[in-house]
Amino acid sequence: MTDFIDFVRSQGVVGLAVGFILGGAVSDLVKSIIENIINPIIGIFLNQAGGLMQASFTVAGATLKYGALVNTLINFVVVAAVVYFGVKKLKLDKLDKKGE
Repeated sequence: MTDFIDFVRSQGVVGLAVGFILGGAVSDLVKSIIENIINPIIGIFLNQAGGLMQASFTVAGATLKYGALVNTLINFVVVAAVVYFGVKKLKLDKLDKKGE
């Protein structure tokens, strides 16, 4: 049992688990902000009453939903920025044991 506890401590498994849970929560929060605030505003500028997710055009009978792609891209960029700046501001990168 002692070896297992040492493994958890040395590999940072607890920190990884906490980061995973918090990352999911931040992702959900950012997704909600993007879908409920940013996308409708962008939709107004694109003359899309349904918001950015509804933005599309048709070519040869095929509907290309570029709004969903842009939505996913915005979501990725915002989540990546939040994680990056969160790690830098909280100086979590300094806690990495591999740097020792």
